[in-house]
Amino acid sequence: MPGDAVSIAPHVYKVISENDKVRVLDTHMNPGEKTEMHSHPAVVAISLTNDKVKFTLPGGQSMEAELEPGQTMYLDATDHATENIGSNAIHVVLVEIK
Repeated sequence: MPGDAVSIAPHVYKVISENDKVRVLDTHMNPGEKTEMHSHPAVVAISLTNDKVKFTLPGGQSMEAELEPGQTMYLDATDHATENIGSNAIHVVLVEIK
């Protein structure tokens, strides 16, 4: 099982708040930047920028997502690698649900 996102990619994920219900991560990725395979519990992503990302799952399948500032996305607990496939730096707040 892949490790925790903050442990695997501390250059991307920073904990900005945590309690017994949620952990909030500040996420920054430059164009072309990637993370290794890591895990998240169920999570709500809140985009602060125009984002275009690619998620690669353990079996090699992948999916892409595009978000505009203020747009949100929910993901069930997952293991994935992430890549910024857009042309600008992205900034996303992740709210991991414990």
